[in-house]
Amino acid sequence: MEDAGAPPAILTLTDVIEAGCGGLPSDLPTSSYDLLRRSAERHGERTALASFRDVATHREVRRMSYGELFADVTRAANLFGMLGVGAQDVVAVLLPNLPETHIALWGAEAAGIVMPLNPMLEAEPLASLLTAAKARVLVTLGAGSDLFDKVGAILSRATAIEHLVLIDEREGPPAPAVLPAPSRAGVTVHDFARALRAMPADHLVAGRDIAPGDTASYFCTGGTTGLPKIAVRTHAQVIANSWMAARMIGPALTEESLLFCGLPLFHVNAVMVTGLIPFLKGASVLLGTPQGFRAPGLLPRFWEIVEHHRVTGFSAVPTLLAALLEYPSEAFDLSSFRFAICGASPLSADLLQRFEKTCRVSISEGYGLTESACVASLNPIDGEHRPGSVGLPLPTEDIRIVILDAAGAFLRDCEVDDIGVVTIAGPNLFSGYLDDRHNAGAWVDRGDGRKWLNTGDLGRMDADGYLWLTGRAKDLIIRGGHNIDPSTIEEALYSHPDVVLAAAIGRPDGYAGEVPVAFVQLRSDAATDAPALLAHAAARIGERAAIPRRIAILPSMPLTAVGKIHKPSLRLIEVAAAAREVLDQAGIPFADICARDDPRRGTVVRISIDAPNGMAVRDALARFSFQIDIDCRAGN
Repeated sequence: MEDAGAPPAILTLTDVIEAGCGGLPSDLPTSSYDLLRRSAERHGERTALASFRDVATHREVRRMSYGELFADVTRAANLFGMLGVGAQDVVAVLLPNLPETHIALWGAEAAGIVMPLNPMLEAEPLASLLTAAKARVLVTLGAGSDLFDKVGAILSRATAIEHLVLIDEREGPPAPAVLPAPSRAGVTVHDFARALRAMPADHLVAGRDIAPGDTASYFCTGGTTGLPKIAVRTHAQVIANSWMAARMIGPALTEESLLFCGLPLFHVNAVMVTGLIPFLKGASVLLGTPQGFRAPGLLPRFWEIVEHHRVTGFSAVPTLLAALLEYPSEAFDLSSFRFAICGASPLSADLLQRFEKTCRVSISEGYGLTESACVASLNPIDGEHRPGSVGLPLPTEDIRIVILDAAGAFLRDCEVDDIGVVTIAGPNLFSGYLDDRHNAGAWVDRGDGRKWLNTGDLGRMDADGYLWLTGRAKDLIIRGGHNIDPSTIEEALYSHPDVVLAAAIGRPDGYAGEVPVAFVQLRSDAATDAPALLAHAAARIGERAAIPRRIAILPSMPLTAVGKIHKPSLRLIEVAAAAREVLDQAGIPFADICARDDPRRGTVVRISIDAPNGMAVRDALARFSFQIDIDCRAGN
């Protein structure tokens, strides 16, 4: 393997092809555990992880060397092995961003299969995910935490859980390792810190020889459309993506680098970009409070933190960059910064340019998916950044834009700059979804014998190999059979200086099918209003059909846990509004209307009425495709 400290910079697609022409290096680590072992041997005393508890005390840093990290990961693997975890067993990790989260994650992968979970999910979906994965061990926070209070409801539903491992992050005397109430019989409780101290740190007691093809992790997809799917990933796929991404970043990431981690560690971005990728290079990671970017006061003091800790780079989402624009950086020394990577959703070219100009930090927009292990493409750190593009494919990876028929079958490849479905082939692609029903349509057969992932994203490839995303296939607004790309509307709105966030969706319409509407979040000092924004957007949208029917200003945009705009929440607002408007126009009285997504029935509108006129309600809404539930208080 080439010297990990100084790979040549990748600047163009030709460089990408040359870097990947020989395939993956033959001496890559065989697993995440092997990667950490090698880094401990090479960088033993260097800092692997640093962390601070809160923003006010960010200078009080807890440090963990590579040697200490590997020793604790080995202890954790032995703990899980003692609890009966084998190569096919699942350890679920429900934690904020703590050093112990890394220990649990990689220890679980060394013993069996790890499943990181979003702590902000409610008990019912968490229990459903645990049940689907047949998880036997759950690692979470102990008594006195919000998570612990949620665990009782989780355990009553997730009956496969046999062991509850608790982490006490509080200062002062340790909390007792007890079961939450209500709970159930058959669950044994363990204190993580106490149990680790009893485990050997120099070898795996089970003697497991982890093969590259062994399953390493179950990661839940972004979860923007109901209950997330569970993606199955092997050690080989994750290690491949770690090398591919590190090779793409090149000399901007060395053992002297410090990456700031503010995204949540249940998500592939944080686990890879501020986890395995820097660990592969011997770099350091700074955990910015357990809450990450959501910590109170972190964004106002972010540039101070960057200056003090000499941060080299960080990974972000567009909503975070928009929020950071509220806090001037001119007074701080940002000379340590080499790069910031932005992903999760397309970044407005206008927002990128405003951020780079205001904050003096270069942004490399990238594209990633849980299904590609993490990173799929990236603007070259030291090469040309094309605003609006998500960059070049990674070495050893191939990205093709294709046209599919209505059944999802391959028809042809697209020409340069033609829009189609983004497909990916490479050694980083996941094995598939745990529930085989979710694999329908996940793959595209191009007739070349290779496995191509159907990303569900629409995009185009320019003549120089840069990928441009134009939206999600399912996000297209279809107005009277005419496809409208929501990014057309969003880009027009982002060009207004008062707009922080913008999202365009289709509102159900009884005649046109859908009509475009838009939601915006404004800067705190904005003076504009919805009519002015509509006029601004209309002047910049090239097709009349794409001009939004209305623009709604929200005090805050609904976001996923990793900062993506949660369009399903916006769609539910519009579905209820559309039903309300039709009933008002028809003169049909109702008491209340709400919309929700049902995992079996799709979108369901519940209408409460005081009079027995359910048939009139159904007739008025018959043109819509959503399901209707009627709650007639007077009987019907």
